[in-house]
Amino acid sequence: MLDKEIMEKLAALVGQDNILTGKMDRLTYSYDATADLPRQMPDVVVLPTDSNMVQAIVRFARKHRIPIYPRGAGTNLSGGTVPIKQGIVLSFQKMNRILDVDPANLTAVVQPGVVIGALNAAVAPHGLIYPPDPGTVATATMGGSAAENSGGLRGLKYGVTKNYIMGMEVVLANGDKVRFGGKTVKNVTAYDFATLFIGSEGTLGIITELTAKLIPAPRFRRTMTGAFSTLADAGNAVAGIIAAQVIPATLEIMDRMTIQTVENFAHIGLPTEAEALLLIEVDGMSADLVQAETEAVIQVVRDNHGDLCTAETDQERDQLWTARRNALPALASLNNTVILEDATVPRSRITDMLVACEQIGKKYNLALGTFGHAGDGNLHPTILCDKHNKDEMARMHQAVDEIFQVALEFGGTLSGEHGIGMAKMRYLGNELGESGLNLIRTIKESLDPDYLLNPGKMVPAHEV
Repeated sequence: MLDKEIMEKLAALVGQDNILTGKMDRLTYSYDATADLPRQMPDVVVLPTDSNMVQAIVRFARKHRIPIYPRGAGTNLSGGTVPIKQGIVLSFQKMNRILDVDPANLTAVVQPGVVIGALNAAVAPHGLIYPPDPGTVATATMGGSAAENSGGLRGLKYGVTKNYIMGMEVVLANGDKVRFGGKTVKNVTAYDFATLFIGSEGTLGIITELTAKLIPAPRFRRTMTGAFSTLADAGNAVAGIIAAQVIPATLEIMDRMTIQTVENFAHIGLPTEAEALLLIEVDGMSADLVQAETEAVIQVVRDNHGDLCTAETDQERDQLWTARRNALPALASLNNTVILEDATVPRSRITDMLVACEQIGKKYNLALGTFGHAGDGNLHPTILCDKHNKDEMARMHQAVDEIFQVALEFGGTLSGEHGIGMAKMRYLGNELGESGLNLIRTIKESLDPDYLLNPGKMVPAHEV
């Protein structure tokens, strides 16, 4: 716990209106959206109002060797914002201004606390969108999304956060402020620093401003569902759509457990007897192209024994995507603990991974539902369990271990979009090897030698 003198100096530095010290306030910042991880209250929460204040806080923390935990909306799913060594939580809710929208250059400049949904609302009158579309788009912030390299429902066609950040301002662990990138489409000056900081989970520097790439909003779209009697047919349909050279804006999947749970939650008429449901949307600037891609999708679904339906109105479309976004809260309503994982495999192994997840759930006698972004191989096996049942929790951990083992055996990765945080550090060596772990540590220690920025996340400690 920080002593009274340190707290008084910090309050004097940032102003009493920008600091939270009450127990209930600090409790609010002791966890994120991840289940089954330790919680820890910070010593203090600071709400900076500009990058100069961030610099001052970082220099103060470095002088007194206080850990700092940058935080957006706390919707991350890997324990990435939990202040496990107490210290300072740096919450960016007051740095939430859209500084510039530039339709001529297709860019926007934002502070880190800007909510992604708010940015899209601001650029919509210009006929533009910011494509990254995480499930928590109505609450997730631009800074947090960049720190986690978030993906989302439109990742297959439009890519993820790293594809849309053209530049940024960062405060380093020594308090220096640096800028790199900007509005130019081409920029190969020096190292690609923006890519280094995107996905770094606040362990290398603190993002205080972002220049985001925008694109014209598609004018036409068609939304469909395909219901399948086997997981294999659904997985083969995913592969078939891509093989037909159609890249949908979204290509999502829900297994039977997820379908039934979401239908009980939302009551929109999902086919609860199906073993798997694909939600598919094609879009574009040309009505003819969208129609041609729609016809190709319909043919692939039928060739793989799927029952296809098309959303005929915007209301029907919105219901389908609301159902998909409700997959996690619907599953979470079934028990007191929801373990949402993020195993990602090459598209060619999506069928194998779906079947493997189903088998793992049965093997460990667990309620396991799988949904996710089938088009890019990013699945979310979701285990529902009782945190008070020690035997069940032990089986859950065994199942998670096996899910990641299988994903890596299939040529996949530990995380497609949720990050590493605390939750997956112990698996990193399985994917990167010891040389990879040493490289991570080398980069961390060159920028933050005292391990004061989000310590205990992403970078495994040296073995003693």
